[in-house]
Amino acid sequence: MPDTASVLDKLTREAQLFEQLPGGAIRCLACGHRCVIQPNRRGVCAVRFHDGKTLRSPWGYVAALQADPVEKKPFWHVLPGAIALTFGMLGCDFKCGYCQNWLTSQALRDPASAVAVNLIREITPAEIVQTARRFGAELVVSSYNEPLITAEWALDVFKKSKDAGLKCAFVSNGNATPEALAFLLPHLDAYKVDLKSMRPENYRQLGGTLKNVLATIEQAHALGLWLEVVTLVVPGFNDSNEELWQAARFLAGLSSEIPWHVTAFHPDYLMGERAFTPAESLVRAAEIGREAGLKHVYAGNLPGRVGEYEDTFCAGCGRALIRRRAYVIQGYHLDSQGNCVFCGKPLAGIWVKSDKNRPLNRAGMPKRID
Repeated sequence: MPDTASVLDKLTREAQLFEQLPGGAIRCLACGHRCVIQPNRRGVCAVRFHDGKTLRSPWGYVAALQADPVEKKPFWHVLPGAIALTFGMLGCDFKCGYCQNWLTSQALRDPASAVAVNLIREITPAEIVQTARRFGAELVVSSYNEPLITAEWALDVFKKSKDAGLKCAFVSNGNATPEALAFLLPHLDAYKVDLKSMRPENYRQLGGTLKNVLATIEQAHALGLWLEVVTLVVPGFNDSNEELWQAARFLAGLSSEIPWHVTAFHPDYLMGERAFTPAESLVRAAEIGREAGLKHVYAGNLPGRVGEYEDTFCAGCGRALIRRRAYVIQGYHLDSQGNCVFCGKPLAGIWVKSDKNRPLNRAGMPKRID
């Protein structure tokens, strides 16, 4: 089996998100770790490295490429029913013990992920856009691993995608920097952040810092990016009423319009012995979100078991505007401007500026692209 590091190191270009420091070191600006990297050393993510002259960042390949329902990201206020051509690379700046994508995210950090080298496919931004068109995608999304650490590659893909009239989005852990957000902003429409906990000690366990993620959520909202936030509700880790209230109040304090997705944990990676999240816990979390003042709270990935928390309701008349079951849109009652067809109240989000009907009951299953 080829050596993962040697393969990945060839698939790089000079980074843009960095600054030179005295003595030959480089400070990386792609994520909140702001690694100071000495010559011939790697950052925390292991895929950004100092080659002795400059900082190298991943470019020119994917380790995952799928035509996903946009609801899977999850973006539930972005082009409902759309296909999202989603690409990912290798590496992450966190080390979440429950990561479902650990095989790709922990490349170069966990020896058990070495087989991920076999997933690498060289590709150009233009070829990604061509693939998006072939599958009828309406947006292109960087996901699966942490996209901040491969931001330069994502930006090049997004530039081509925007030229083709596609929307662009990030699915991220939110450990960003102001520099990275400013770098991406001109070519980015939507940003999904995982708010994994409201306890600093939990974030330390995951390899991150709570304050960085909260700052990213605040900055993304202030910059005008469409923002949706996900909290994976993990039994015994972040599922107390107190912590869920803290998360909900924080988001509501920014805007009552921010969608908050509370989703179910399943045993994976290093947490294979922990219990599944019951539907009752998701409903409890969703009820807390509503009580805190959030207008759009969703309980995800347990379809048919969480009642009305799969649907979007009008904050004016209370009618159901978007009905969902899992990733399938079963009903859609917005006009071309994103207004409720019953009372005319606008719904916050990114909507299709067209009178063409949205696709209903489309099979909402991801399609891996080989």
